[in-house]
Amino acid sequence: MTSDARIDAYIAKAAPFAQPILEHLRKVLHEARPDVEETIKWSMPFFLLDGRPFANMAAFKQHCAFGFWKGRQVVGEAGSDEAMGQFGRLTSLSELPSKKELIGYIKKAVEQHHAVTTAPRKKAAAPKPPAEVPEDLTAALKKSAKARKTFEAFSPSHRREYIEWITEAKREETRAKRLATTIEWLTEGKARNWKYENC
Repeated sequence: MTSDARIDAYIAKAAPFAQPILEHLRKVLHEARPDVEETIKWSMPFFLLDGRPFANMAAFKQHCAFGFWKGRQVVGEAGSDEAMGQFGRLTSLSELPSKKELIGYIKKAVEQHHAVTTAPRKKAAAPKPPAEVPEDLTAALKKSAKARKTFEAFSPSHRREYIEWITEAKREETRAKRLATTIEWLTEGKARNWKYENC
């Protein structure tokens, strides 16, 4: 078993109800696949197989979540859309499938994982051209040097997130509200999806 001390620390910092859930999931994963590797990605424990994401778990204030990277193909209709992963909002060990069922899911997930490895690679899609900045956003950025500096420093994909959020608004009031929020967040140096960066 290759363990990562950062995951030990993550579990130790989790709420008391979450610790046995996380420890159980970790133990069963390693038991079923001794070659699985541990790491931290997006501030949560991840399990890798052949260097690629395979499964992940997370602890929140009132629940835990666990899921496979190709989860919908593994769990199918038995999965839950209630929370991140496929097993819903976990608050106790009794809410998890049995150890035997979990190992069954892990084996199925391994098959899916290897099927992706052996599938012929698709040609990479051509990169999207930079999104066109709408006039109202350009005008608002001219009025705020700090927001403009943040926006210009962002990658094209981060800029696109803001542009699409503004331009997809169906009503003028919604668009105006999103534009104001965009300038506020950019002034604070925040990406469009900043709320989810430390989940």
